[in-house]
Amino acid sequence: MCYGVVSRIVEAMSSTVTPARTRSSAPVHPRPRPRLDWRLRFCAVSLIWGFSFLLIKVGTEGYAPFQVTLGRLAFGTAVLAATMAVKRERLPRGARLWGHMAVAAFFLNALPFSLFAYAELTIPSTLAGICNATSPLWGMALSLVALSEDRPTRVRVAGLGLGFLGVLTVLGAWQGFHGLDARGTAMALLASLSYPVGWIYVRRTLAGTGHSHLSMTGAQLMLATLQLAVVTPLFTSLPTRFPFVPLLAIAALGALGTGLAVLIQYGLVAEVGPTTAQMVTYFIPVIATAAGVAVLGESLRWTTPAGAVIVLAGAALTQVRGRKGA
Repeated sequence: MCYGVVSRIVEAMSSTVTPARTRSSAPVHPRPRPRLDWRLRFCAVSLIWGFSFLLIKVGTEGYAPFQVTLGRLAFGTAVLAATMAVKRERLPRGARLWGHMAVAAFFLNALPFSLFAYAELTIPSTLAGICNATSPLWGMALSLVALSEDRPTRVRVAGLGLGFLGVLTVLGAWQGFHGLDARGTAMALLASLSYPVGWIYVRRTLAGTGHSHLSMTGAQLMLATLQLAVVTPLFTSLPTRFPFVPLLAIAALGALGTGLAVLIQYGLVAEVGPTTAQMVTYFIPVIATAAGVAVLGESLRWTTPAGAVIVLAGAALTQVRGRKGA
C-alpha cells in the first residue's frame, strides 16, 4: 500500500470507526504511550518504504514480476494476520463489504505492486521511487472531479502544475526523453495513479463501516493475495530454482514494507495525526534514490534529483487546505 494512502484512509475513516464515548462515571484511562518515540518510528517507516524500490529491483532479478508481487502480498498478509490473531481481531463480515474491499485490493495493492515490479525490469529503482512520489498529484487532480469537498484553490492548482513540470524534468522532456524506457516509465506512473483511484473508492464505499483499520487492511491484503494467486499461474510457470538473495528481498519487501510499515504508519496517524504522518511522503523518494545509487550503482542524471525536488514541492502545495469559510 502506498505510504500516503494509509494516512488518507485513516483520516477518512477515523471519525466513524471509533465509537462515541458514552457518559459514565468510570475513569477514562489514557492510551498507553508507545515504547519508541514517534520520530524514530517515522524514520523507520521512511527507510522501509524508501528501500522498497531497491527490494523490488533485487526481487525481479530472480523471479518474474507477478511472482515478486505474490510473494510480497503473501508475506505482508502473514504479518497482518499474526497481528490480528494477537489482538484477537476478526475479519469483517458481509458480502457487499467484501466486494468493495476486493475492488480496493485491486487498485491499492494488486495492480500498483504488479506494475512497479514490471516497470523495474526496464527502469532504475530511483526513477520508480520518484514516479511513486507523483501519487499526491494524481490524487489532487482526481479528487477535484470525484470529491466535492476538495475545492480547487489557486495554491493547489499551482502545486499540481508545478508537480507535473517536475515530472517532465525528471523524464528530460526537452531532450526528447532520450535514453528513457517509455513503457517502464508509463507503468510506474500508472501504478502511482492507481493509489488515489483506490483511495477515492475506499472513501466513497468503505468509510464508516465500523470495523478497525487493522481488520480492514488485513482483509484487503488477503483479497489482493488471492487475486495474484489466480493471475500468477496464468502468466508464469513455477520457478525451477529459488535464488536466495531475491527471495530474501521479496520476504523483506512483504513482511516489512507491506506488513510492519503499514502497522507503524497506522500508529503514527493515531498519535500525531495524518498531516504529520503523511510527511513521510517527502523523504521516501530521497531514500529510494540514495539506495539505488549507493547499493545498486544506478546512474543518476542531474535532471532526476532536480525534477524530484520540483515534484515534491508541487505535491506539498497540493496538500495545502484552504481555511474554512474562505
